[in-house]
Amino acid sequence: MTPAIVICTIIGYFCLLLLISYFASRKSDNATFFTGDRKAPWALVSFAMIGAAISGVTFISVPGMVVGKGYSYLQMCLGFIVGYFLIAYVLVPMFYKRNLVSIYGYLEERFGVSTYRTGAWFFFVSKMLGASVRFLVVCVVLQSLVFGPWGVPFAVNVVITIALIWLYTKQGGVKTLIWTDTLKSFCLIFSVILCICFIAGNLGFDFSQLVAAVSSDSTSQVFFFDDPKAGTYFWKQFLAGIFMVIATTGLDQDMMQRNLACKDSKESQKNMIVSGVMQFFVIALFLILGTLLVMYMNHNNIAMPEKTDDIFGIVATSSGMPIIVGILFVLGLISAAYSAAGSALTSLTTSFTVDILDGQKRYDDNRLTKVRKGVHVAMSAIMGLVIIAFYYLSDQDAISAVYTLASYTYGPILGLFVFGMFCGRNVRDCFIPIACIAAPALSWVAQYALKHFFNYETSFELLIINALFTMVGLLMFSSKKN
Repeated sequence: MTPAIVICTIIGYFCLLLLISYFASRKSDNATFFTGDRKAPWALVSFAMIGAAISGVTFISVPGMVVGKGYSYLQMCLGFIVGYFLIAYVLVPMFYKRNLVSIYGYLEERFGVSTYRTGAWFFFVSKMLGASVRFLVVCVVLQSLVFGPWGVPFAVNVVITIALIWLYTKQGGVKTLIWTDTLKSFCLIFSVILCICFIAGNLGFDFSQLVAAVSSDSTSQVFFFDDPKAGTYFWKQFLAGIFMVIATTGLDQDMMQRNLACKDSKESQKNMIVSGVMQFFVIALFLILGTLLVMYMNHNNIAMPEKTDDIFGIVATSSGMPIIVGILFVLGLISAAYSAAGSALTSLTTSFTVDILDGQKRYDDNRLTKVRKGVHVAMSAIMGLVIIAFYYLSDQDAISAVYTLASYTYGPILGLFVFGMFCGRNVRDCFIPIACIAAPALSWVAQYALKHFFNYETSFELLIINALFTMVGLLMFSSKKN
């Protein structure tokens, strides 16, 4: 697959993004950027949320997961569905009742300003690191397919791609993201289904043979009940999935910005549940694709790469595949990555402007617009630097890196909200940052001790452990409510 074809695919998709962004951002203001004017139809948001929850990491990493972990990710996705119901019927009504622009405003009402700032800073770190890892995957692929053959350094690749993201999100904010996420969802589902069809056809499978081959393959095992110490054990994955989606969607300004763009809580609830169920089936498509990719490599004696994240790209761009498969691979990848990075920049800009700078209270509308635009540029620059740092320092597979980071950084946020909503004790606001910073450190010690002394492999339940440490810390600094 030539660099020229990749560039043409990217240019075509980006032109479509700019066109959608232009029409979606007309007559936009700060309210449009932060909340989408709360006029988005729930069905549109629901379909857009499929793409919002799936990044370039999912597109690259999930198919490769089948090599070592089978379909164990679906166990976590079942937990996601339960988590979406809890978000819809516990968190969404609370956020709408308070008419929050940033969901971390709840922490100020419940605990105080220090807690509010702490929650906002943890979100900032969480989203910046997570979004950078997600977008790193795309930059690496573009480096190998385009910029590397042309002799362009990786840092220049990052600057160019981040600049494109900034360009189409700089004006419209959430309203633009909902429409671009709709395009992303369509491109993702369309590209994965067609890739499955092309690879199955290359292997000589009709539909019934495809179903039989995938279901009988060793990589398609879904449930793992045999070893409670293993990271793929069902109950660890299922429970971690519940709390992971609550933390990374329900308590994430990026994801909730879209859901809070619906006109009321009832509409938002319908969107949340429908999109959560649909995401399960979309993830299943990625895993089926992964099994077919492994079958294709074995059938054609292609060596398995050292990193399973590379499997999809190797097969899609191989000489045995028609050029359309490579184009679909690039289309799905950039649609996932551009949208995810764009939404991260928008939410980071919102949270930093509203929560950390307290912009809505300190500035008039004109001044707020200038500050918001300056913050947007700064967030883009910081994300670029973090991506470059990850490129040279990280060797973990992408999706594991994303959830590991989330376990450490979202744990305190989850602990704050759970304690605030279900425990009536007063907590001294000035001590809460101490508890939130100590919890991830104690979680790392617990993870190391469990592995070293009991040979217990801590998976994404680390998030729950982190949240529990946070809640214990809050309890230590609390007193009975007057």
